[in-house]
Amino acid sequence: MTIEKTLQIMIENNLDTFLGIKFLGSEYPTGPKHGGRIDTLGIDENNSPVIIEYKRATNENVINQGLFYLEWLLDHKAEFKMLVMEKYGKAIANEMDWTNPRLVCIAGGFTKYDEHAVQLIDRNIELYRYKHYEDNYLLLDLVNTTTAQNNQATAPVSSINMIRTANYQNTFEDNLTLIDENLSNIFESLHDYIMALSDEIQFKKLKFYGAFKRIKNFVCVEAFPRKQAIIIYVKGDSSKIEFEKGFSRDVTNIGHYGTGNVALTLRSEEDLEKAKPFINESFENN
Repeated sequence: MTIEKTLQIMIENNLDTFLGIKFLGSEYPTGPKHGGRIDTLGIDENNSPVIIEYKRATNENVINQGLFYLEWLLDHKAEFKMLVMEKYGKAIANEMDWTNPRLVCIAGGFTKYDEHAVQLIDRNIELYRYKHYEDNYLLLDLVNTTTAQNNQATAPVSSINMIRTANYQNTFEDNLTLIDENLSNIFESLHDYIMALSDEIQFKKLKFYGAFKRIKNFVCVEAFPRKQAIIIYVKGDSSKIEFEKGFSRDVTNIGHYGTGNVALTLRSEEDLEKAKPFINESFENN
């Protein structure tokens, strides 16, 4: 039920490999008023802030402690943004997404009361159990996760005015309301197919795209009303893919929202069927 300091250091040194998170700081002080130190601070692949807390004693309430720090973080956005800017530059700092701040708790184990408690809290909380194996293997097992309900509902807008606006200025939620019935059905089929792959999968609606993830993103999705297309981004070995014009594209060196190096354009159910092997591969390898 406890975690060693050496393990914390090892996780911090390999945050991107384990959790898809960029490291920002260790034992970060919250100031004299709060009188605490955040175990690990980071920013994830969706540019959301992340607090990681480690359970070092069996009687330690790491979830409440993490929530205390999460509230502090939401009150100190400017300080966090400066930290991101100093570490990773102005561009990433300006793309921070505060709609999905995450609390990650890592321990040798959690009680049934811990797992029940997080289900009652309207925050993005993930519980990971670690296990040591022979030959220096380490497993991080996602035990439980909750997703906060986004209460900042998008106000109804005029479709005519919205469609005249560049897609990248519309939110992902806005664009989903503007696509036609055919694409809406494709998106729902895509969502249902991916979510059925595993109980561990989470779907995050971010400002400009949606992300399907277990520990890391494995599919990101955008909706384009004017192009009348759903575009998904998956992770694959581009050297082994025979790209098809109008359907698949190598975007390894092309900027886009979300993560993934292969773009797939969906305009029909047939396109979705062709995309499923790519989705499965990305899911298995991430």
